[in-house]
Amino acid sequence: MIENIENIELQFLTLDDYKELKEVMIEAYSNMPDSYWKESHIESLIDKFPEGQVVIKINDELAGCALSIIVDYNKFDEHHTYKELTGTYTFDTHNDKGDVLYGIDIFIKSEYRGLRLGRRLYDYRKELCEKLNLRGIAFGGRIPNYHKYAELLSPKEYIEKVKRKEIHDPVLNFQISNDFHPSKILKGYLEGDEASNEFAVLLEWDNIYYKKQTTKAATKKKVVRLGLIQWQMRLYKNLKELMQQAEYFVDAVSGYRSDFALFPEFFNAPLMADNNHLPESEAIRELAKHTPEIVQKFSELAISYNINIITGSMPEIKNGLLYNVGYLCRRDGTIDRYEKLHVTPDEAKVWGLQGGSQLKTFDTDCGKIGILICYDSEFPELSRLLADEGMDILFIPFLTDTQNGYSRVRHCAQARAIENECYVAIAGSVGNLPKVHNMDIQFAQSMVFTPCDFSFPANGIKAEATTNTEMILIADCDIDLLRELNQFGSVRNLRDRRKDIFNLKKL
Repeated sequence: MIENIENIELQFLTLDDYKELKEVMIEAYSNMPDSYWKESHIESLIDKFPEGQVVIKINDELAGCALSIIVDYNKFDEHHTYKELTGTYTFDTHNDKGDVLYGIDIFIKSEYRGLRLGRRLYDYRKELCEKLNLRGIAFGGRIPNYHKYAELLSPKEYIEKVKRKEIHDPVLNFQISNDFHPSKILKGYLEGDEASNEFAVLLEWDNIYYKKQTTKAATKKKVVRLGLIQWQMRLYKNLKELMQQAEYFVDAVSGYRSDFALFPEFFNAPLMADNNHLPESEAIRELAKHTPEIVQKFSELAISYNINIITGSMPEIKNGLLYNVGYLCRRDGTIDRYEKLHVTPDEAKVWGLQGGSQLKTFDTDCGKIGILICYDSEFPELSRLLADEGMDILFIPFLTDTQNGYSRVRHCAQARAIENECYVAIAGSVGNLPKVHNMDIQFAQSMVFTPCDFSFPANGIKAEATTNTEMILIADCDIDLLRELNQFGSVRNLRDRRKDIFNLKKL
């Protein structure tokens, strides 16, 4: 048969196809007498939703067909029947303003089975769903082999065995292989379907590109541009001079239309030089007095330069205790605070820093983000919790003095990108501060990491700065690629977790 194929074409169904369509339907449902659609049914479908009715023709002969409507899915009970869904076969349930593409029928002429024509029809439905911005596809899938096992297995047990390849069900196997996932068992779904004992499996496919309609003028961006600041440690006369340098970098990354500016951990440490005569624990508390003014200035810069600023981190005193904190200053004027949860032995010993207790994602006009400060990146549980909340980009401001310290942050950050299917941006400081105790030298190479799969760089590195050089790094991150990875990746680290044997949650 394949040798004789000269042309395969996908076309919209027309009434001129009906005679041939009827013959194919009768053959396809030979075990269900009189199950074919009448001409009036086909005419109604074409009139209501022409884009949803397509056929595949081989050498101008009808080889397969797919019929569908759009429904307002919330109006139907989760245990609906085929009759209810189709409005007693009138298709009056079709709603151009609905949110789900519902599959009415799909069948292939027997002599053309094995050519993956069904996959072409399913792919068309998926593309149509994306084009119309519907949230997904649903349909009741028959399980025609179930009657052979009905006395031994419940429908649920049968489906589990099919999924484990212990039982072969050509219909259900095919649908699962085309990325449809079983949602629930529908009892009494299709009248007269004795082969399935009138059971069906509600199969669903989620449109990862779906955008819920909103009355707001703003939309979330698909491609997010990051601006990383690799900060040179140098002495400054005062806070004003330091913030002039910070504004220079904000101006620079904003000039490239970046959505985020990321500063390093303790980028304001040079201001401790004036208090170098004090013990380190007292000098850093003096530095903490500048934090409110710095946050206010960054918020003003975020608004005036139209960019979201992640302020790296700064010391802050709260209830007499010293913390390492940072702020997300959004371009809409709102501000959020984040804390370093794990302090290093040196930070606790020399400065008396305390670990924070707040871990959460942050909503932005570019989607959900997470922020972990330096050492926190080396604890995988934290980023996994953020990923469970929907994080797309993880920002890690860091400060490391030696190359081995940097390597810990760098390699852990890259692991976070792979295991959480997200982008990870790290930014650090370079240079020397000879007049600030415990801050003598810095080593850094700022980078943007990605998962490792076909749509991403093979080595998982989107962009990297020059080691130990003051500069900015600009990188674009396509959020839609993360959605595709989650659904269709070579491996699916988030979806394939064994939640049946372990659980991770916040206290």
